[in-house]
Amino acid sequence: MRTEPIRTRRLDLLPLRVAHAAEMADVLSDPVLYAFIGGAPPGEEELRARYVRLTAGAPDPEVTWCNWVLQLRATTALVGTVQATLTSAPDRTPTAEIAWIVGAPWQGRGLAVEAARALVAALDAAGVRTVLAHVHPDHHASAAVAAAAGLRPTDAWQDGEVRWSRVRPG
Repeated sequence: MRTEPIRTRRLDLLPLRVAHAAEMADVLSDPVLYAFIGGAPPGEEELRARYVRLTAGAPDPEVTWCNWVLQLRATTALVGTVQATLTSAPDRTPTAEIAWIVGAPWQGRGLAVEAARALVAALDAAGVRTVLAHVHPDHHASAAVAAAAGLRPTDAWQDGEVRWSRVRPG
């Protein structure tokens, strides 16, 4: 899968670029965003360094990193990100682990759901059968996004988060 632009009703999912770091530092600046995932808001230089690594691609040739910023079409403002890490299961079927984050000022508008659904649809089109996400058990908004994107909680846990999964029949 290649990181190509994806268009939804209200959003343009744009392939991540290092130049997005300055605006995304503002988008990700509210400490409330880190209540469940830990950490602190990254500064522009930290994001720039992270985006350099992400846009260079995964060091493992069996792994593909796909990262997008979410641009609200009505204002052209960046409002969040979605990402997918693609690997192959032991039987060589493609698997993607996805994640999303929307800046605090834009939450509660369904943008994360819209972006996650579009991401899962793009993964489907690319032949990815298994989609995974990890959600903190108390993060009800993120669980709602996962459910709306077609994932269901499993009994598996990783680093204090519930694994959510969607396996498309072959």
